[in-house]
Amino acid sequence: MKILVLPGDGIGPEITGATLDVLETVDKRLGLGLAYETHDIGLASLAASGTTLPDAVLRRVPLVDGVLLGPVSHYEYPPRAEGGINPSAELRTTFELFANVRPCRSRPGLSVLRTPMDLVIVRENTEGFYSDRNMYAGSGEFMPDPDLALSVRKVSARASARVARAAFELARGRRRKVTAVHKANVVKLSDGLFLREVRKVAAEFPDIQFDELIVDATAALLIRNPGRFDVVVTTNMFGDILSDEASELSGSLGLGGSVNTGDTICVAQAQHGSAPDIAGQGVANPTSLILSAAMLLDWRGRRDGDDRLRRAAALISGAVDAVLDDPATRTRDIGGHLGTAEYAAAVRHTIENAPEATS
Repeated sequence: MKILVLPGDGIGPEITGATLDVLETVDKRLGLGLAYETHDIGLASLAASGTTLPDAVLRRVPLVDGVLLGPVSHYEYPPRAEGGINPSAELRTTFELFANVRPCRSRPGLSVLRTPMDLVIVRENTEGFYSDRNMYAGSGEFMPDPDLALSVRKVSARASARVARAAFELARGRRRKVTAVHKANVVKLSDGLFLREVRKVAAEFPDIQFDELIVDATAALLIRNPGRFDVVVTTNMFGDILSDEASELSGSLGLGGSVNTGDTICVAQAQHGSAPDIAGQGVANPTSLILSAAMLLDWRGRRDGDDRLRRAAALISGAVDAVLDDPATRTRDIGGHLGTAEYAAAVRHTIENAPEATS
């Protein structure tokens, strides 16, 4: 399995290095034959080649078995015409990575919730309120005069149906419930279209319980009654906000894995940003990217029917659980004292000494 590694900005190189150490450890344990190809993106490639996302990198994406994407500081990039391309958005739209899958599970001793959370948010990934990716040419956000800003929201039947199907298929391997989250009481046409397509897909899955919920109520119920949710499917911005809320409630935004998936390509990406304020200090928590890499292995294992990759994913996830369960082996942001490298070493040690690797 060849993985394209794009370390990114800020803490990206540090947490990417930690993640690769963990992958190399599980590779030695199970003989996966992992190989890596690393390219600069973001501010490093902007300085070297005038663009934050070189064409050579884009050409490699379909030719590898998966992508490991570190966080990027796209807020700091210059305009697109000056080379400031958001790598995350560009990968999602160019390769139609329509589903952003973000599991959120309570961590003992870290969650602020009164009752456990174990859910997955499946977020539409290519359109919605995100004005940098919903137009064929130009931006969906514009200013007719200096005192008026307008933004276009794009919701298509095709994208809505694709992400809905991904959510229902995922639910079949979990507790068999899907909740469609929307704001159709206000944005009646666009969320109405989204719900129309989700309902069509729901009819194809009679074995899956289906309900609908307004986004406001969802945000409240994630706190009051998280156990009512299994798989949540929603539009781009709602999914972004709700998944950050759910991850923080379950322990920390830094503890949630995430993958962007299409029909044939998967990009593993940490849920959080590049945290330039702590870059280079060796204190960043690499858990999110480590778990995202595990999700990438699991996705590839399911796609190729490779049980070794699925066992590797389970082994990594189990090792992270064990390390986080012990306050002495947590990173500083969640009350521990370990730095990035020390935390990765603890995960690697747990993998090396696990009694067996089971899925």
